[in-house]
Formats: sequence, C-alpha cells, structure tokens
Amino acid sequence: NMWKGMANGTRVEEFILLGFPGTWQSRVCLVVVFALMYSLTVIGNASIIALVWTSSNLHTPMYFFLCNLSFLEIWYTTGVVPKAIGVMLGTSQTISFSVCIFQLFFLLSLGSTECFLLSVMAYDRYLAICYPLRYSSLMNNVLSARLALSSWLGGFLAISLLAFLTSRLTFCGPDVINHFLCDIDSCLALSCSDTWLVELATFLVSIIVVVASCVVTLVSYMYIISSILRIQSVHGRRKAFSTCSAHLSVVTIWYGSTMFLYVKPSAQNSLDLNKIVNTFNTVVTPLLNPFIYTLRNNEVKQALGRAFRRK
Repeated sequence: NMWKGMANGTRVEEFILLGFPGTWQSRVCLVVVFALMYSLTVIGNASIIALVWTSSNLHTPMYFFLCNLSFLEIWYTTGVVPKAIGVMLGTSQTISFSVCIFQLFFLLSLGSTECFLLSVMAYDRYLAICYPLRYSSLMNNVLSARLALSSWLGGFLAISLLAFLTSRLTFCGPDVINHFLCDIDSCLALSCSDTWLVELATFLVSIIVVVASCVVTLVSYMYIISSILRIQSVHGRRKAFSTCSAHLSVVTIWYGSTMFLYVKPSAQNSLDLNKIVNTFNTVVTPLLNPFIYTLRNNEVKQALGRAFRRK
C-alpha cells in the first residue's frame, strides 16, 4: 500500500550506482571520453555566453535566449558528468537518498526548462520571419526577459510535485541503481511500494512539458516554413532559413531523445537502453549545441572572426 509506505518513510538511505559495468580499461576509456566532452561542453557554451556579452550586434532576443540555453547546458552536464566519472572510477559509487532525489529534481527541472526555452526560441524565430517589420516592437527586451524567466520558473515548478512524490516512495532493497545517475525509471524499478501515482504524475508532466512545448515549436515552424516559401528571391529564402536551421537541428535532437525517455504511460523501457539515451541527452547534446549554433549561424561566425582579429 503506497500510503502505508509513505507513513513508514524510506528504509534504504543510500544507493549504489552501477554505472557502466566492464573491465577497468574500458571504464577508464569512458572516463577520458566523458571528461573531454565535459570540458568541451563547458568551454563551448561559456564561449557563446562571452561572445554574445561582448558583441554589441548580438544583443538581440535571439542571442539572449541562446545565452540562457548555453548557461542551462553547462549546469545540466555538470549535474551528471563529475558524479558519473566518480562512479566509473569506483571512487564515488554511493549516493545518499536525499542527494539522489535532489539530482533527479535538478536534472528533470533543467530538462523541462530546456523544453520551454526551445519553444520560446521557436516563437521568437516565428515573429522574426513572419513579422519582420514589427519584430522589434513585438519581441522587446521586457518580453524576452519575461519569457526566459517563465521558462526557468515553469521548468522547476513542473517537476516539484513529481520529485516530492518520488521522495515519499518506500525502498526496501536492493539498493543498486543500474545507471550512472538517479533517474525516475531507476527509482521506480527499485521501489517496493505502489508506484502508480508517481508513474501517472510522470506521464502527465511529460505530456504538459514535452508534448505541449513540442506542439508550440512545430506550429511555429509550420508558419515559418510557409513564410519562407513565399519569399521570392533564393537569397532571401536562404538567409531566412539560415536564421532558424541551427535551432531546428537542436530541437530535433533534443525532443527525439526526451520523448523516448519520458513520454510513456509506464516505466517499461530497458534500463540499459535508458542509460544509453541518457548519455546522449546529458553528455552529447550539451556538447553539440554550441558547435551547431557556431557552424550554422553566420552572425556568430562573424562575431567569432572579429573577436579573434582583436586578439
């Protein structure tokens, strides 16, 4: 009985993270890869923030949202990689129940915030391409700040109830989590109490956060593509598409993996498969974002060129 389990509280106070089982050599190789990707992620995203901050021509809502996304990616991967490296080296395989719940809350909140930010960025591109003459009045500094703040608050508030419900589950053992981080599926798999309420809350939050933000993004891009196709000149169409192609690439990568992980009625996915997809979501994607925006955005490339010439 779930309510009885809630009254008794948790029995397991500490978990053991299994990480990636294998030989010592294979784990060391993974540690090197994770450390390298983490370093590049932090450097790449911090460079974007610094570049936007120092380049006056990038002081627009589009790059303000990009700075928010880069800041988020730094913390998102920081919440995973240092602990994962300790797990793979065998120096930090244990995690207390409270820290486990905090990591789950922190990562899911940042993931939800990213969904909202990507939909806000799609809306911003919709206004810029569909209403170019009115864009500066429609998307002003006040509105962009409110949209960014709403994304952060909405992301953390959306996960608060889910994290609370998970913290009230009873864990009787075993205490081994087949993962390198605390995620919702791993916790549900280990709980000895009824998990239907948490699974229902996870499904509903996923629908609200992931699917709703994805719909906003898709609708925005339907209007964007329609407007681009109506542009007469080939150069005009290419320029309009170049302003949103980087964002579209990031959206495709992010929503594909996120929907696989969370938009499902119950925790039935293989935990080993979840581990692989989570690696892509929390380690690979934050690394790809700065490179995608740098390589596919002419304004960023020009600002980078000017920054190097000044040096």
